Amino acid sequence: MSQLGDLYQELILDHSKRPRNFGPMPEANRAAEGFNRLCGDRLMLYLKMEGEVVREARFQGSGCAISTASASLLTEAVKGKTRAEAEALFQRFHQLVTGKGEAPADAPPLGKLAVFSGVSEYPARVKCASLAWHTLHSALEAKTVAEPVSTE
Repeated sequence: MSQLGDLYQELILDHSKRPRNFGPMPEANRAAEGFNRLCGDRLMLYLKMEGEVVREARFQGSGCAISTASASLLTEAVKGKTRAEAEALFQRFHQLVTGKGEAPADAPPLGKLAVFSGVSEYPARVKCASLAWHTLHSALEAKTVAEPVSTE
């Protein structure tokens, strides 16, 4: 494996074993639940919004290494972003993991999220990587959903 590949694998494993921003957030004013029926990944995503800005993001739940690492990195990536910036990041991330479409020139940079670039080669893992992001989209919409968000 290349040095870059080793680094990426290490980053995913680190965020999987020691997820950042893990745990409940009683002061959240937005929340959504996500569930991947394919493999059983489940999470709750909490946001504290101030106006249109994500001030805090946390999650809790259980899932595979890819799902947990994705949720952990998501919470780091969206803090301080406006709702529009977080939605644009969701779209850019989704393009990356599905391998569909070229990113527009004004697309937000992915930074550490680029670690998931190889996921598109494993279709079953796309849902694992994107679950937290679909859940984010629902939380940003502030919809009351009776059922968990799914990647289906």
